[in-house]
Amino acid sequence: MSHPTLLATRFLSARDAVELVRRDGLAPTLSGIARCIEDDFRRWPAFDKAARVASHSRDGVIELMPIADGQRYSFKYVNGHPRNTRLGLPTVMAFGVLADVATGAPTLVSELTLTTALRTAATSVVAARRLVRPDSRVMALIGNGAQSEFQALAFHHLLGIDTLRLYDVDPQATAKLVRNLAGTALRVVVCQNTADAVRGADIVTTLTADKTNATILHADMLAPGQHINAVGGDCPGKTELAASVLRAGRVFVEYEPQTRIEGDLQQMPPDFAVTELWQVLTGEAAGRQHPDEITVFDSVGFALEDFSALRHLQEAAQRHGLGQPLDLIPTPKDPKNLFGTLAADGPGACCVTVAPQPETQHAA
Repeated sequence: MSHPTLLATRFLSARDAVELVRRDGLAPTLSGIARCIEDDFRRWPAFDKAARVASHSRDGVIELMPIADGQRYSFKYVNGHPRNTRLGLPTVMAFGVLADVATGAPTLVSELTLTTALRTAATSVVAARRLVRPDSRVMALIGNGAQSEFQALAFHHLLGIDTLRLYDVDPQATAKLVRNLAGTALRVVVCQNTADAVRGADIVTTLTADKTNATILHADMLAPGQHINAVGGDCPGKTELAASVLRAGRVFVEYEPQTRIEGDLQQMPPDFAVTELWQVLTGEAAGRQHPDEITVFDSVGFALEDFSALRHLQEAAQRHGLGQPLDLIPTPKDPKNLFGTLAADGPGACCVTVAPQPETQHAA
């Protein structure tokens, strides 16, 4: 006999995700996701890892990001289409699945568009805690689009940043960010160009969206002791940092095989040395080693972070009683008889009708 309880799939809609953040609060949500991410990076060897599978087109990319740890499997479907806003669509849209490895049964199907923005900001903070100077209080935000508020507030609430220096080639994007941060304790300074924004910043976060090999940040703009949080370069043919920036400091990545294809690292030779984040979090490698060191986190987003975010969502949804049961998988009375679900008395059955055959004509 089948066991329908094993196939109980919870569905979390975009509205449910918003409600979870409202109930728990933005800062605790970011903190909770960051805690899950750090915990999972610390057990890095337990995961079956692979670079994401990407389908590139003229206008963007669609990706699948799978990972598993022996007990749970997850994947995320996500796109990146910089021109979508012209059509009234988000640049990034995503959903994800969490499943039980022992049975293969999906236990959670969830929106991940909002949650991707939250987990990306949380990951930036997880890395920054080991890579920035402890007295860091000022952050430059280069690129003021959809991810910028999440980065600003994550660094404010979880790392103590109190001043932002903003620049975007689109003044309307900066104006939007300023409006959304009104009422927070953050001091906001609008700058005229990238060099102006970087001047005096302890942390430089780059968040540009265009799918192009750009070099918006150069080594001659940097000062000793700065931390570069490079988030926007996240697919082949898309970069933000000049190679001189990578050579100026120590470079940290999430999953080296993926970052060498997708990150700013794609412009460097194969033997260019990097350190994976898990090594720093477990103490296997050093983070920042002295106050004047320049550190670079070449962040492209990795499936483990979505796994962690889905874990957090599942726990929070259960705690708040949010989400709806999703009738995703058939549950035949006899698990060896899938065709039986089509019978008239089967669950959710449709009727199978056999057309009558014409009578045989006999000669008189």
